[in-house]
Amino acid sequence: MIEGGVTGTTLSVRADGDLDLAERARFPELTALAGGPGVDEVVVDLCSVAFVDSAGAAFLIALAETAKRSGARAVLRGADERVGFVLELCGALDCYEVDVEHRCAPSSSPGPWRSPTT
Repeated sequence: MIEGGVTGTTLSVRADGDLDLAERARFPELTALAGGPGVDEVVVDLCSVAFVDSAGAAFLIALAETAKRSGARAVLRGADERVGFVLELCGALDCYEVDVEHRCAPSSSPGPWRSPTT
């Protein structure tokens, strides 16, 4: 599942589960929002994403490129090591400012942006 909405000047996009071809119906709508008037920042939260395929990575690249063309920042938060590896391999990480300060809610999955379980 993927959802997004604009609050103030920020488009927040949040995905749960798999970010893959099955979610493609939402990609054009969210990409259009990223280039919309008044959007200064696009924040993508991947804390709950377990899998990204090439369609999901291509969407993230298109989202960031659309945001940047309209003058907005593109920020990525919370990917586990597997998702981060795919995004790096596809070049998607290069399109984003990575929020290294962000910590996802505790999870059993290790990763650079995950809070340790207690």
